[in-house]
Amino acid sequence: MTASLSAAAAGFGTGLSLIVAIGAQNAFVLRQGIRRDAVLAVVGICALSDAALIALGVGGVGAVVVAWPGVLTAVGWIGGAFLLGYGALAARRVVRPAGGALRTEGDAAGSRRRAVLTCLALTWLNPHVYLDTVFLLGSVAADRGDLRWTFGLGAALASLVWFAALGFGGRLLGRFLARPSAWRVLDGLVATTMIALGVMLITGA
Repeated sequence: MTASLSAAAAGFGTGLSLIVAIGAQNAFVLRQGIRRDAVLAVVGICALSDAALIALGVGGVGAVVVAWPGVLTAVGWIGGAFLLGYGALAARRVVRPAGGALRTEGDAAGSRRRAVLTCLALTWLNPHVYLDTVFLLGSVAADRGDLRWTFGLGAALASLVWFAALGFGGRLLGRFLARPSAWRVLDGLVATTMIALGVMLITGA
């Protein structure tokens, strides 16, 4: 294996190890995939956002993030409040499931807008994203010297593969979630995850 392929493979493995975890972003992408709602847009936002953040980290912006801890604290409060709100909405769906009526074109457009805005918020208002992609991946990439960008490319590819598998593969679970009770269980898990992460962000745990 050449040095470039080795660096790319290391970046892919490192990126995948950081992203494959139960979190707000992953839970949202999975839910959109199961619903088959704005999946391409959501997957694209997540993958491109990760690629941009990884590029910032590889480019050395991680040191700036560390030098301004107050920014991460502010983002944590904002992101935590958002996650608590989203978790409350998911909990409400558990108690009062949505009806099964077909959506009109206007409803579908509104749903896409909500999905895009929610995805952007879950991605950019989570300080853990900055710590993982900008600081941690950036620090590991720096050890690769001239191959740091190849390492970063591997990490960005891992994000693309993961989010595509999560979003487009989520529809395979559709038949298992045909019953309203199954959706209530899923929304319950989403609500628990969002609220727990929101509290952690606000308290700095």
